[in-house]
Amino acid sequence: MGRAFEYRKARKMKRWGQMAKVFTKIGREIALAVKEGGPDPESNPKLRLAIQNSKTANMPKKNVDAAIQRASSKDAENLEEIVYEGYGPHGIPFIVECLTNNTTRTVANVRYYFSKGKGSLGTSGSVSFMFDRKGEFIFELGDRDMESLELELIDGGADEIDALEGKVYVYTAYEDFGSMQATLESLNIEVEEASLQRFPQVNKTLTEAEKEDIEQLIEKFEDDEDVQKVFHGMA
Repeated sequence: MGRAFEYRKARKMKRWGQMAKVFTKIGREIALAVKEGGPDPESNPKLRLAIQNSKTANMPKKNVDAAIQRASSKDAENLEEIVYEGYGPHGIPFIVECLTNNTTRTVANVRYYFSKGKGSLGTSGSVSFMFDRKGEFIFELGDRDMESLELELIDGGADEIDALEGKVYVYTAYEDFGSMQATLESLNIEVEEASLQRFPQVNKTLTEAEKEDIEQLIEKFEDDEDVQKVFHGMA
């Protein structure tokens, strides 16, 4: 999965070149975390993760503090997590995770992007069975002993552990995400990035021209501020 991460990382850095959009997306993650677990990161694991991911994106601390304060106010916007499924061109399955304050707007946009890209919006469950949902944690190995670290990580729920260029990539089952987060915190490991990902069970190989069609659809989704993550089955 290391190579898969590198591809997603490249896509993310391209997508997040416009910092205003990056901060808007992370700000919404922070707001949802505050809404669900309160404004104190010490007692809110989801907020701690959102803050850590904000550091990875170089989001200024003042922006993070402002997002927490806004989310804690009585006038905080009501955000809802929604997952859309469908097919892009050439039979490629897509899952689009959104965080929105206006579901009518979001579903209209997602449907339009699918239609414009010669795909179609599907119903819930229409393609999700083609993906495995896993937790992903990335951190620096540093001077830690990899062999003893692996034992700790396996005890914490790791399904797969990769080491690449001084970084450690840990993958867990969806239900073990919180357990792994707690394990890494107990080991005083500062995580560079932690997230829930969806890995396609089968990747479909396309021609260069077909890949371009998929890339264009991905960019349409990622340019939308309501869209948090996009997963697909293209090799």
